[in-house]
Amino acid sequence: MKTIFFTITLYFFTNFILSQNIISGNVIDNKGKPVAGANIYIDGTYDGTSSNEQGTFSFTTSSTGNQTLVVSFLIFETFTALIDVANYKNQTIKLRESVTALDAVVVTAGTMESGDKARVSVLKPLDIVTTAGSAGNIIAALQTLPGTNNVGEDGRLFVRGGEADETQTFVDGIRVAQPYGASTNNLPTRGRFSPFLFSGISFSTGGYSAEYGEALSSVLLLNTQDEPDQNKTDISLMTVGLGVGHTQKWKKSSLSVNTAYIDLAPYQVAIPQNVDWNRPFQSMSGESVYRYNFNNGIFKLYAAFDASRFDLNQESVNTVDKTRVNLNNNNLYVNSSYKGNLWGNWQITTGASFGLGQNKIEIDSNNLNNTENAAHLKFKLRKNFSDRFKLSFGADYFVTQFDEKYADFNKIGYDSNIAAIYSEADIFFSKKLAAKVGLRLSNNDLLDETALSPRISMAYKVAKNSQFSVAYGEFSQLPNATYLKFSQFYRFESEKAAHYILNFQYNKNKKTFRAEGYYKEYNNLVKYDTESAVFDSNYSNKGAGFAKGIDLFWRDGYTIKNLEYWLSYSYIDTERDYKNFPKQATPSFVADHTISFVTKYWISDWKSQIGFTHNFSTGRPYNNPNETEFMNSKTKSFNNLSFNWAYLLTQQKILYFSVSNVLGTQNVFGYEYAQSPDVNGVYNRREIIPTADRFFFLGFFWTISDNKKDNQLKNL
Repeated sequence: MKTIFFTITLYFFTNFILSQNIISGNVIDNKGKPVAGANIYIDGTYDGTSSNEQGTFSFTTSSTGNQTLVVSFLIFETFTALIDVANYKNQTIKLRESVTALDAVVVTAGTMESGDKARVSVLKPLDIVTTAGSAGNIIAALQTLPGTNNVGEDGRLFVRGGEADETQTFVDGIRVAQPYGASTNNLPTRGRFSPFLFSGISFSTGGYSAEYGEALSSVLLLNTQDEPDQNKTDISLMTVGLGVGHTQKWKKSSLSVNTAYIDLAPYQVAIPQNVDWNRPFQSMSGESVYRYNFNNGIFKLYAAFDASRFDLNQESVNTVDKTRVNLNNNNLYVNSSYKGNLWGNWQITTGASFGLGQNKIEIDSNNLNNTENAAHLKFKLRKNFSDRFKLSFGADYFVTQFDEKYADFNKIGYDSNIAAIYSEADIFFSKKLAAKVGLRLSNNDLLDETALSPRISMAYKVAKNSQFSVAYGEFSQLPNATYLKFSQFYRFESEKAAHYILNFQYNKNKKTFRAEGYYKEYNNLVKYDTESAVFDSNYSNKGAGFAKGIDLFWRDGYTIKNLEYWLSYSYIDTERDYKNFPKQATPSFVADHTISFVTKYWISDWKSQIGFTHNFSTGRPYNNPNETEFMNSKTKSFNNLSFNWAYLLTQQKILYFSVSNVLGTQNVFGYEYAQSPDVNGVYNRREIIPTADRFFFLGFFWTISDNKKDNQLKNL
């Protein structure tokens, strides 16, 4: 009996041994060096091993026939191959470096990002609003970055020689048609959006993605928070008004709302400004975001409103009496978006927005009323075919209706519909080399034209912490509404620009250095032959120009404990032949050299954060009719030193103080000249100066939250 049992056992053991197949080989990287510790196994089984110090491996498997061999390691792409297990011995497996690693190349030409999700950030969310002199204005904080021009009498974002309307603003990828508050000549405006609801910002100074259009110079992308961390209430008491905000979370959804009332009347009484107010600026505004998390995506509904008014008397060198301007503005913006995952690794992004802007302006005894209705529809699909190839494509549809009526003149305006499709691919050739290639096709029914805009950018990583990027793109945009409202009298064409960008970036240990050179070529710019753009001007699209320059940025949050600072410098050489220019010349909003220095220091013993911002720019050109050369004069240099101090009374209560232009520098933005000479043949002028020599701000900010730790420092 024992003999029979031994015989049967030996039979099965022998068959088991004979049915085992040996899998062996060597694992190397793309340079031929051995990879130790790689995991090698037959998919769907427990058969496998790890490579040794020499990269070799060997294991046995009872699997037969064709099987899938898997080789994986952290910093390499996972290798899979269909093999015949009976004949897979002493094979060499070469692994490719993963392009999704943290130190992989990132295309950065023309783009500066902030936010927790940004791979390479030059600003953090906290920076957008703790910058001295920004007064909680996102646009003012961005004006400390290279490539921007500080146009103090306007307040909007001017980028690399482009006018303010050449920058488009998007919230969660959907366009904002009216991103700024209403204003009048030489009275600066602000961005409409508070930083309360935004988690990240991407600011492109040129060469931006094919996903976005209708912007000659740049795009500003604002991303609302996906998920708040807790329930909380924010209360703000300020010298210029008050505000309140609340966030409520549920299991799958959340709602954030905030509202603010601003009134400069008390401030004007205490500290008079350089403005002859009949009624100082007043506004009531609010924002809200509702979020719902589905299993495979997130839906957001964003809404913002703004109602403002002011009444002032404006001085002019051409009139004896001041001109009264009484302005009432109402604005509504609604934005819905959905981003989620579909089948087969496809991602969908879709949404729509509607913007309504109304201005009722009384100029002495005449009334000027205008209304703009604007909508944007967006659809985008994206798929990661592999770690090395990602494809996206989509469509946009923009609708704009603008109407204006002045005094007893007939109503003027325009209706524009723009349809666009685009496609873009992200290609990672290796961990060191990547490219983004895109194409955008758009059709405008008002101008009856179609534009094809190629975009391409590439990046190469020269060392672990540094890389070069290049970018090229063609861009087109509708002319400004100032001209387009006369489209019933003249058939305009789209204005065009081409961008060429070379970028170098270094990032290590909270230190960032960026250097970027660029060349921008303008074509089809609008020209006219009168003092200002009016209905009977002779218009053409024969304008042209260029902008070229260098932008430098250095940020250090590591060298000195509790201190963060950044330094930005811009040099620009630009000329345009547009508007009513008799020849190509540098526009009046451009300074050749601009420097910004921003510091933030936390003092633990004082429970305080203090900050300084110094802005400097060389003189801006202006035309002096007393000289024969056009745009031959320049203002004196601009200097502004601002200071802020945030003091934590308790963990959730902050006392905040700031003052702009601490030194009281008498800056001059330009000059207004008389339209006719005096008896001596001299054109008289007056200075265009800031609305206030200094601006003081004092506020108390109180947060009530579940964890009793959150505060509004990030919003100041």
